[in-house]
Amino acid sequence: MRFVDLIEKKADGGILSKEEITDMVNGFVAGDIPDYQMSAMMMAILQKDMTDQEIADLTMAMMHSGDVVDLSDLPGIKLDKHSTGGVGDTTTLVVAPLVAACGGTVAKMSGRGLGHTGGTLDKLESIPGTCIEQPLEAFKDIVRKNGVAVVGQTGNLVPADKKMYALRDVTATVRSIPLIASSIMSKKLASGADAIVLDVKTGSGAFMRTKEEAFRLAKTMVNIGALLHRQVRALVTDMDQPLGNAVGNALEVQEAVQLLSGQIPETDPLYEVCILLGVQMLMMGKLADSEEDARNKLKAAIADGSGLKKLQGMITLEGGDASYLTVEGMKKLVTVKQKVDVKASRDGYIHGMQAEEIGTAAQMLGAGRAKKDDIIDPAVGLVMKVRCGAQVKKGDTLCTLYVNDGKNLAEVERMLQDAIHIAPQKPEPFKMVYGVFTD
Repeated sequence: MRFVDLIEKKADGGILSKEEITDMVNGFVAGDIPDYQMSAMMMAILQKDMTDQEIADLTMAMMHSGDVVDLSDLPGIKLDKHSTGGVGDTTTLVVAPLVAACGGTVAKMSGRGLGHTGGTLDKLESIPGTCIEQPLEAFKDIVRKNGVAVVGQTGNLVPADKKMYALRDVTATVRSIPLIASSIMSKKLASGADAIVLDVKTGSGAFMRTKEEAFRLAKTMVNIGALLHRQVRALVTDMDQPLGNAVGNALEVQEAVQLLSGQIPETDPLYEVCILLGVQMLMMGKLADSEEDARNKLKAAIADGSGLKKLQGMITLEGGDASYLTVEGMKKLVTVKQKVDVKASRDGYIHGMQAEEIGTAAQMLGAGRAKKDDIIDPAVGLVMKVRCGAQVKKGDTLCTLYVNDGKNLAEVERMLQDAIHIAPQKPEPFKMVYGVFTD
């Protein structure tokens, strides 16, 4: 069948077979299917959707388009987590070492940040000496010695996704649930994980702006896991405000160290989401008898410092200077030329935040990239001083900016004033977790 006939089949609402999907992916990667035809197919998928089986077949075809990492020689159930992207999302740097401290095997390949969302690799590289580009055997050796390693993806991992995403970005097909789900799951499965917990963000700082979209994406990825015989669980969590107070690479590492040192209260949203993710990972890894048991083990790993030791051990094995990963040592990483407080312009309550604008403000200070080749300043960013629902007085500090290059400072201050909404009435309580999906 000609590829144009497959485009027409999907445009008419037809269901593509496994063979047709595999031929499509292989042909596109090989260059036999031109960009304009693949763009037409992805638009047809956006408009006509796919069944769970089609999405699973697409995931498998993409997964096998390049290298597939074999972690079978590592002990235990190989655990991984993935966030769909957000602002102040430092969960990997907390959850991965905590789970390892509880006996888990966490082998994670991660990515960089672009735009308003932060990347785990950029955060790790803010620690002097850390090398996230590790050969596969070195990566696995770090996991064997320490129980946890977070590194960059291999060069030929899921090349189909790289080519397809480049087209999605310029053809208005980024928001297609089948294409999002297959993109995420193909990379996670190609990375060798046995069990994956997904943190699907929803709100003003997330790619899934509505809870309905987030629920569908979460369910779809859990269903893909079931069809492909992998354990997958998904949480849908709030991104209508930064998850952590810190937004910026070294600042977020500092907040992770503070949490692992027991300095962040259990009522904090970052703490809450980290524990929930860790609970799911321990349950999937058969490392806890119940959710209560899992929660107690994670809290114990914070209290006795074993979670922080796992993070320090990982950084040491990746060539970094772990002396920075103490509450005192972190102060050296976040030294900047000036700190600027953004003040409340009136009395009232924090009714909401435009988390994307807050992330963009940090990026404009130098904490993130607008383009892939932009240079990041690891020390800069911002620290929120208020949460949604908090009462403030005129002149109270809403957030503190960490600044080295002040060229965008005035615009950043205006953005943050607009992004933090103050109203006279006390708002309803805010939720952090909207749902948990299991197979």
